[in-house]
Amino acid sequence: MSRFSFSRFNNKHFLALASNGVISVLAFVQMGIIYRKMDMDDVGAWVFFLGMLGIAESVRNGFLNTATIKFLAGTTKERAAEVMGSVWFLALTLTGLVVLADLGGIACIPWIKDKEIALTLRWLGITFISSLPYTLIFWVLMAEETYDKILWLRMVNSGSMLLAIIAAVIMHKMNLYALLWINFLSNMLTNTAGFAMGMSRIGSLSKRSRSSIMEIFHFGKFSLGTTFISNLLGNVDVMVLKFMLGPAAVAIYNIPIKFMQLVEIPLRSFVGTGMSGMAIAYNQNDKTRIKDILTKYSGMMAIAFIPMALVTFVVADWAIYLIGAAKYAPTAAANLFRVFMLCAVLSPIDRFNGATLDVIHKPDINFYKVILMLVVNVAADFVGITVLKNMYGVAIGSMLTVLSGAIFGYYILRKYIPYTITGIFSTGYKELAALVKKNI
Repeated sequence: MSRFSFSRFNNKHFLALASNGVISVLAFVQMGIIYRKMDMDDVGAWVFFLGMLGIAESVRNGFLNTATIKFLAGTTKERAAEVMGSVWFLALTLTGLVVLADLGGIACIPWIKDKEIALTLRWLGITFISSLPYTLIFWVLMAEETYDKILWLRMVNSGSMLLAIIAAVIMHKMNLYALLWINFLSNMLTNTAGFAMGMSRIGSLSKRSRSSIMEIFHFGKFSLGTTFISNLLGNVDVMVLKFMLGPAAVAIYNIPIKFMQLVEIPLRSFVGTGMSGMAIAYNQNDKTRIKDILTKYSGMMAIAFIPMALVTFVVADWAIYLIGAAKYAPTAAANLFRVFMLCAVLSPIDRFNGATLDVIHKPDINFYKVILMLVVNVAADFVGITVLKNMYGVAIGSMLTVLSGAIFGYYILRKYIPYTITGIFSTGYKELAALVKKNI
């Protein structure tokens, strides 16, 4: 009889899964408290602010996230210092440009009648600055595959925010502005912890070089577009709903999206670990290894999501009640959750196609793929909501968007990496079965 050992969990896959799990579960609990203690319009305003902040952060993340992992993974100590110095320089520059743009928007607030937009402009710049240091720390830790430190730092960020929200509720101070301050202060606490532990690598700023800056810049200009458009894909539904159906519709829509973030825990983990592994394989000119990682990880996720989608059809109504209480139960949230889970079955293939295109130095093609998805999403949302006069229009948009991205990415990537859809599902099934047999 074999003995149980915790050592089997001491690997990058489990630690990455735990790291993403911590932030998603804590965010889930936070949102449950927020939905119960704030009215629907204020929740919608908070979600809208987070969406606009996410679009701003996609500028910085798009330029530098993938580039940092690609150029830092598996390199020498001297080259790593040069890369990190260049990344810091570009990150500070991009942050300054976004903040300047936000200051221009703040100057226009007297003429802005939409209160959600005015609030977003007032808080976007300062919140964007507060997220800079720990964001760079996460990129470095991902490139080095030190997921235990990522787990610890995310616990500091999400844990402190949850405790502050609970304290605000106990003191009867929970409102939209308190939530904005809590978010900012949690970011600053995380930055302090990262600097205290020497994780920031800000000292490498003096090691930057013009050649490295330009190399990262030319790679990042395509990944910027890809990440920016991808972020728009996640927020275009919020914007369309806000302006066509109002902030309350945004609050309703965000409940199934919050559940989908829980579903995305394993997907983000596998994409993160898979991308760093493919980057190392590409730097070693090992295309066979890239194909193996692509088919194995995307297949395992796609197979695993099928039973999850089936279960969702049964428990969706109960799940919506769990986070949103009775006032959200009669809404379209449960049916949207069911549709989003169906889309999740194809999401691993689409996401790994995009990550692989970036790794093999084809970020321009990945950029064209997400542009196609954005066009499909926006058109389908507008047509769907206009015709149906309700939130189910975004469900149509989600299905068509994921399908278009998966088909386009598969067709293009096969020119560089020889793989098949049947190979993805067969490999994924075998690997998932072997994983279950080994651990149960």
